[in-house]
Formats: sequence, C-alpha cells, structure tokens
Amino acid sequence: MKSKENIVFLGMMGSGKSSLGSLISKKLNLDFYDTDNAIEKKTGMKISKIFKEKGEFFFRRVEEKICLEILKKDNIVIALGGGAFLNKKIMEEIIKNHLSFWLKWNDKILIQRIKNSQKRPLAFNLDDNELINLIKKRSKIYSKAKFKINCNNLTKNQIVNKIMNIYEKN
Repeated sequence: MKSKENIVFLGMMGSGKSSLGSLISKKLNLDFYDTDNAIEKKTGMKISKIFKEKGEFFFRRVEEKICLEILKKDNIVIALGGGAFLNKKIMEEIIKNHLSFWLKWNDKILIQRIKNSQKRPLAFNLDDNELINLIKKRSKIYSKAKFKINCNNLTKNQIVNKIMNIYEKN
C-alpha cells in the first residue's frame, strides 16, 4: 500500500461498512475510523438527532469537514457514511488517493437491513419503492469505487477474504 493510501468502504446504510471495516483493520493492524461515529463524537449528538434538529444540510457540512480530515491520515481503514461519497470533494479525494471498496448487496437484502435499524435518519419515512430509488441513485455513484464487492450469498468471512485478496494484490 502506498503511503497515505487508505482503505475506504462505501455503500448503502446497512451494507456492513462498519463491521467489515473493523474486521479488516484488525487483520491488517491498522486504525479504524467510522465517519458516522466521528461525527457523533465531534457534535455530541446522534446522527438522527442532528438530522431532526439541525437538518441534512448542516449534517452534510459537518460530514464533509470530518471525512476530509480523516482522509488526511495515513494507512487507516475507513467506513464512510452512506451519503458521504455523494459529496464531490470527498469522492474526488477517495478516487484519487485511496483504495475504495463498494459493498454491494441486492435491493431486498438492503431494504431488510435498513428497516431493521433505528439509526437510519434518511430511511425513517421512506417506503420500499422510495428506498429502491435511493439505492439505485446511490449505486450509480458508488460504482465509481475502485473495487466492487458483490456481497450477496457470501458470509462475513468470505467477504473479508475477498477484500484481503484484492488488497494484497494492490
């Protein structure tokens, strides 16, 4: 891995960025950062509360600042919030300087995972069709990641092994 090049996981909410990022960081003995957790720590508020009380625009500004700060660090593993890669500055930095992995799942699995979570502020009021539209819209952007990992029908360990194999070849 080139100096400064980080491993960045992106994908929809519920795609496993945090759990897989944490496992990969342990295997590689690298520090792990979850941008959503960093935002909550910095603001002292849960993301759902930020959305509710301050709005999405405020959240996205804080997200950009914190993500770009984290991306300046060297040799780390990052779980990027579901919407962060939609930000042009964040996307360009990741594409240019880091190894990005899109954790791709089929729509049904993602919808099931999203519905089972209470911490998805953008998904609270969406029905299945609206969620599918959000997934399709974001997938076009996530597809710009350097690597796409099709996670359907794979165990967590199989996904980790797939990522490790790609990482070791780069």
